Amino acid sequence: MIDAEYVLPLRWDDDDDDADADGALSELAAYLQVLSALIDVTVVDGSAPAAFARHASAFPAAVRHLPVEPRPGRNGKVAGVMTGIRASRHERIVLGDDDVRYDAAALATVVDLLGVADVVTPQNFFAPLPWHARWDTARILLNRALAHDYPGTLALRRSALPEEGYDGDVLFENLELIRTVRAAGGTHLAADDCLVARRPPSAAHFLRQRVRQAYDSFAQPGRLAAELLILPVVLVLAVRAPRWLPALGAVAVAAAEAGRRRGDGARRAFPATSALWAPLWLLERGVCAWIAVGLRVRGGVRYSDGRLARAGNSLRALRTRYQ
Repeated sequence: MIDAEYVLPLRWDDDDDDADADGALSELAAYLQVLSALIDVTVVDGSAPAAFARHASAFPAAVRHLPVEPRPGRNGKVAGVMTGIRASRHERIVLGDDDVRYDAAALATVVDLLGVADVVTPQNFFAPLPWHARWDTARILLNRALAHDYPGTLALRRSALPEEGYDGDVLFENLELIRTVRAAGGTHLAADDCLVARRPPSAAHFLRQRVRQAYDSFAQPGRLAAELLILPVVLVLAVRAPRWLPALGAVAVAAAEAGRRRGDGARRAFPATSALWAPLWLLERGVCAWIAVGLRVRGGVRYSDGRLARAGNSLRALRTRYQ
């Protein structure tokens, strides 16, 4: 057994967004069965009572299944994560969304890397790869080319997170957790070559998330400014110099390919055709970034039964708070 805790925050009121709800629950239960032979597992379940009971029956006996503890903030995932962290039986914790699928090697790697950093982010890749997962893989590759991607999982040392946890009123909760650890004096390691599979969402869920993911860029103002420039640049070129549009697309593909080739072993997770989707993803983000600005003016993006205005707190603001 790995000396760590695996915490999975869950909220499936209808068991799954896809048509095959029973199949999704069975697949998750099978994953937890394998996982619980490697590491102590805690599922923090914020589902409705009927779904909570179904999950309790489906999950292996070795998996600890807890309800979410009440916590200030409108982001329910943060409440689930903090419930799991406080209930953890170990100092080292691996947080994973319900679509994340570790193998034994990747799990051991992220836990071992907590010996040199306080929070570790591996690299997600989609498996299998329907069309919308290929589309979103372009985002991953461009992030890798420019800096690093933010996955749906991370590992952290429990003692590195301040006792009060992190802000529950922000949208980009993984980035907020990382920044909180750093602001409190901890270190972050992006393990770009530690590859962890992720199940793609349904196509309908993918389409619903386009603007919401663009809204996350408000937590990274420089990135947001660049994304807001995409649409004006494309429109100007389309009107005044359309012959340059293919060249612009080629630059996007080249950048994505650089991200695909970055690091040892990454190419096996990202097919050679993945970079070809980069122009489409950039065009999508250019449109959605402006829609996100409109939502910001109206009070924020819809989340659960309300709106969240802040994508995240700046590292400078968090350092001021904790220092």
